[in-house]
Amino acid sequence: MLVRQVSAVAASGALFALAGLHAAWGAGSAWPFPSRSELADAVIGTSEVPAPAACFAVSGALAAAGALVAGWPRGQPALRRFGVVGVAGVLAGRGGLGLSGQTRLVSPAALSERFSRLDRRVYSPLCLALAGASALSAWPAKRAPAGA
Repeated sequence: MLVRQVSAVAASGALFALAGLHAAWGAGSAWPFPSRSELADAVIGTSEVPAPAACFAVSGALAAAGALVAGWPRGQPALRRFGVVGVAGVLAGRGGLGLSGQTRLVSPAALSERFSRLDRRVYSPLCLALAGASALSAWPAKRAPAGA
């Protein structure tokens, strides 16, 4: 039970943090890079950062994923479980594509060698770790019967 709780807190916290980072990028920040062109090269694999609307859309999707993994909506366990399985599936797919060097299947403009290196070493393993931690939160732990 504790592993599931820790996994849910860690995964949802990371997803919310990533949502905030994408929102900051949509608002014009280059952090943690010194310039927007370096941000684009390292994170997107292109010469330009996507439009603010795209950054905010990704931010919203990550925030929704974080909310599902955190346990919302509480009164709809089947809906939440379905959503968490979707989150875990998308993250696992993205991680698998990156580790196999196939990220271009979902992001054909990602041509930068820097991005490819970071994708295999950082982004894809992070996606796979978040997928696993998210999946653990999909089903609540079984409680011991009263008096056991």
